[in-house]
Amino acid sequence: MRKGLNDLYLLRSRSKSEKFVDKGFKTLAIGMAAMVAIVLIAIIIVVIFGAKESIGKYGLNFLVISEWNPVTDRYGAFTAIYGTLLTSLASILIAVPIGVGTAIFITEDILPRKIRDFIGILVELLAAIPSVVLGLWAIFVLEPFLRPMLTSVYNTLGWIPFLGTKPIGPGIAPAIIILIVMILPIITSISRDSLNQVPNTLREAAYGIGATRWAAIFNVLIPAAISGIAGGVLLALGRAMGETMAVTMIIGNSNNFSWSLFSPGNTISALIANQFGEADGTQVSSLMYAALVLMFLTLAVNVIANLVVKKLSLKY
Repeated sequence: MRKGLNDLYLLRSRSKSEKFVDKGFKTLAIGMAAMVAIVLIAIIIVVIFGAKESIGKYGLNFLVISEWNPVTDRYGAFTAIYGTLLTSLASILIAVPIGVGTAIFITEDILPRKIRDFIGILVELLAAIPSVVLGLWAIFVLEPFLRPMLTSVYNTLGWIPFLGTKPIGPGIAPAIIILIVMILPIITSISRDSLNQVPNTLREAAYGIGATRWAAIFNVLIPAAISGIAGGVLLALGRAMGETMAVTMIIGNSNNFSWSLFSPGNTISALIANQFGEADGTQVSSLMYAALVLMFLTLAVNVIANLVVKKLSLKY
């Protein structure tokens, strides 16, 4: 009790300069946090104001119209929305097992430490490659390399609607592959950090009761780190949905709707990047409307991410 009173006395007897610094730091922290909210609200207001004409003209039909024709002044974002969701979800489904598996490989004593550290450095270097460089690589290396394999798949399974277009160049499938390359470092890095934060006592306890290495990894380590891994996956999903340059260079930028993975397609970010510089009138408003749709999609991803991470944290 006496110690608590002494601490309280020392706290109250601080100098005016210390109190001023504390108050200033608190004000600064609140101001910086408020700046983030103000900037976000300002962006939303500008986008909504810019999209007002298109919202009034098309309403929610904008989301289901696939035609984008500046000549007839008729616009719909369904093709771009479909391309955005398809490329991002498909890339996540493929990248998650690869990224988490790489993180497990780096953190666990499967190979000598020097090799694991070298692979970890390569993952970090992959994240540092500019997206425009990856786009050029996709155009000149990846797409020509994939085309014979995709053609073989088309010749065998072309009767399936999602594989029903003969690959002749840039398209949705190469865009998915390049997105996998771009989001792998995010998933791997965050998964690695989450696994490294798992206490060694859990590993030792699992091995102590006779669990094999893989049983300990899948039944103990991954469940213990699942909230961090899930957060990294959903962060990578948000990155995939908003990626612009590399996808713009390889997806084909076609507004003609097709279910096929092998056909040229479009995404919302690629649509805006390609047309905003030359747009005029209703087209500008429609591009703003498309940007607003993308913002709501990314917002939904962030909300889901928070809910998933919170639920997994409470469970494990």
